[in-house]
Amino acid sequence: MRPVGLALVFSCVLFAQYRLYTCVMNSKNYVVGAKLPPSGLFFEPPGGGWTHAGFDHPYIAALDYDPRDPSTLYLAAGNGLIRTSDHGRSSWRILTGDDVTELRDLAVDRNAPGTIYFAHTAGIRVSRDGGNTWQAADSGIRRKYTESIRVDRTRSGRLVAGTEEGLFSSQDGGRSWRLAGAAGFQIMHVEQSPTDACTWLAVTQQGGAFRSSDCGLTFENLGRVGVHRNLYDIAFDPAAPGRIALAGFGPGVVVTEDGGRTWQPRNHGLPRADVWSVAFDPAHPGRLYASVHEEALYVSEDAGLNWRKEGLEGSVVYRMLFVPEEAGR
Repeated sequence: MRPVGLALVFSCVLFAQYRLYTCVMNSKNYVVGAKLPPSGLFFEPPGGGWTHAGFDHPYIAALDYDPRDPSTLYLAAGNGLIRTSDHGRSSWRILTGDDVTELRDLAVDRNAPGTIYFAHTAGIRVSRDGGNTWQAADSGIRRKYTESIRVDRTRSGRLVAGTEEGLFSSQDGGRSWRLAGAAGFQIMHVEQSPTDACTWLAVTQQGGAFRSSDCGLTFENLGRVGVHRNLYDIAFDPAAPGRIALAGFGPGVVVTEDGGRTWQPRNHGLPRADVWSVAFDPAHPGRLYASVHEEALYVSEDAGLNWRKEGLEGSVVYRMLFVPEEAGR
């Protein structure tokens, strides 16, 4: 029955409609005091090209969406946690106070409506009322700087956080934490597999990649991939359970087709091997996007074997996210 179930999941994913959002900073050749180039939230409409949503924002690190209404987005920005409606076109509102700056990541709990977590340079906070009030959620984490936060998509309150001292897991919505692995390494990003909820991946500065096969409780090193380099992003291909892409400076884009046992660099057609972010298109198997530092966004139709330019020239794309057009996906 398991293969049939997976086939049904892939079928639903492939027929769903998604919109690609990017967190963009245009800094190439910028001179202090000059007018700010178009930066902030961009999305790719069905006909192609790019639409700048909202206003020029100098720094947005990550985004997520309200599962009840995917047109409502939450943004982790330099000046706080922002909520915007209508696909980012209207009603931009900062939900945090002036004591909160330099957000690094955020995650909306899919199984607890109104529960939002964010990671910032001073720790982790949670709102359980849609952003009206916030509480600290980092008790037990000694060094508070947190780069990445994720909520288990199958269970409310199960979290994995990436800090400057390694990976931590929580089973109670951030009320308590325990070290899960990669001790002593700065974690740059954490992701959960879209096809196997117990498989998680994390990437680090200098320490390579780490994998969990027990729902985020413990992580083990994946070998030499990315060691002595900085890895910044992870992308799982929903249509190919063993296919994962990593992004970093030096390695560029590296891809595994066997769940992490072996890795291959896939940079043919990219202008340089300094890549900030990667994302697989859930509606098109093998379609992979990559942001090359201050060059452009590139796309591949064959999981990185060949690349072509997809726009956003001169940009840095810190994070990409495919958002469903309908609730419940």
